[in-house]
Amino acid sequence: MKKITVLFLAFNFLTSLFIKADEGMWLPLFLKAMNESDMQSKGLKLSAEDIYSINKSSLKDAIVHFGGGCTAEIISEQGLMFTNHHCGYGQIQAHSSVENDLLTNGFWAKSQAEELTNPGLTATLIVRMEDVTSKILENITIGMTEALREKKN
Repeated sequence: MKKITVLFLAFNFLTSLFIKADEGMWLPLFLKAMNESDMQSKGLKLSAEDIYSINKSSLKDAIVHFGGGCTAEIISEQGLMFTNHHCGYGQIQAHSSVENDLLTNGFWAKSQAEELTNPGLTATLIVRMEDVTSKILENITIGMTEALREKKN
């Protein structure tokens, strides 16, 4: 058991010398300045402008804020979207019954007429991203209490 533990620790140490975490989240409008060349050196075929362009169509136009807390992707001209199962779970459950358990059996609409509606479900598209920090902090000073800050905004 001792030899296995030592081998395991040695393996982890050696692999940590060669593996580098290179991850993170960036605001799309800063991709060009922060890491476009790095991403392209690793094989990305898109430019930062292809991913996020303020004035032109770009990948940002296909990303959806879905249901108030999830993301989705538009994949057709008719607005067909994909999202994760847990994001649509409540809607799938609402359409299910004991006789027709869609959570267990699944569902496939073979035409637009067969699609199930979901009143109240929202899908929001990004129109613009803007840094509003200076506007928000315009009347705020360092010594202000939280209550006073709330009144200013």
